[in-house]
Amino acid sequence: MVLRHEPTARQMRLAVELRRLRDAAGLSATEAAALLGTGRVQISHIESALAGVSEQRLRRLAAHYVCTDEALIGALVAMATDRTRGWWEEYRGLLPTPFLDLAELEHHATFLREAQFLYIPGPLQTEDYARAVFSYRVPELPEEELELRVRHRMQRKVILESPAPTTYEAVIHEAALRIMVGDRATSRSQLTRLIEISEADHITVRVIPFDLEGFAGAASAMTYAGGPVPKLDTVVRDGPHGAAFIDSEGQLGAFRTLLRKVERASLDPQRSRDFIHRLAKEL
Repeated sequence: MVLRHEPTARQMRLAVELRRLRDAAGLSATEAAALLGTGRVQISHIESALAGVSEQRLRRLAAHYVCTDEALIGALVAMATDRTRGWWEEYRGLLPTPFLDLAELEHHATFLREAQFLYIPGPLQTEDYARAVFSYRVPELPEEELELRVRHRMQRKVILESPAPTTYEAVIHEAALRIMVGDRATSRSQLTRLIEISEADHITVRVIPFDLEGFAGAASAMTYAGGPVPKLDTVVRDGPHGAAFIDSEGQLGAFRTLLRKVERASLDPQRSRDFIHRLAKEL
């Protein structure tokens, strides 16, 4: 068997969920291997995403683990048997792996909700805005890689523009709307883009204004990606060394609560559009 050298975040998530099911059943890797008639090393490879698992073996494991959540089992089977090679694969070896993992996560998400306080969310950015963001990096990126990152970010918009688009909700703080990461024309174009795209039925944009009293949630920036079942939801947060994918049940519950608080603090969609329109006229 050829082992994977660099499992994707989706493959890692499947591995983690299988390990969680085994732990919940109180079985060791050696005991699980015996139930399948294989060795402990094989279970280790599956649970570290170095090796895949067939539908038959996955269902046998789920049965031995006394998992009765049919929706979860079906979702795990779909993950295990998925052979999708999406558009992001053309960037493998050219961009850092988290760029690809994020695009794959967005592709499979049943819905997306974002809260951003300093930047416009990636899928809503214009090309000039994205280029200005990547151009500020220290040390500076080579021109070729900068353009690769911009092109990758623009291609992420497919989730919003395809014939069957993903339901998308974004809460954006006024700070992100006012910070001019590029020149004045870039900012004006970005705000205009937000107004236009927020008219789509599947896209909701909300704004948190500066003068909102009692708001202390500026550290709650996140992307919340819905899975086929709630247990397979994922939160993505930017960290000093790249994106962090969070999927533990306790943390997901905390981030759901944080996201609800942020959404409750925001203006409704129509008032948010009017707010953005006023800012655009000021530029």
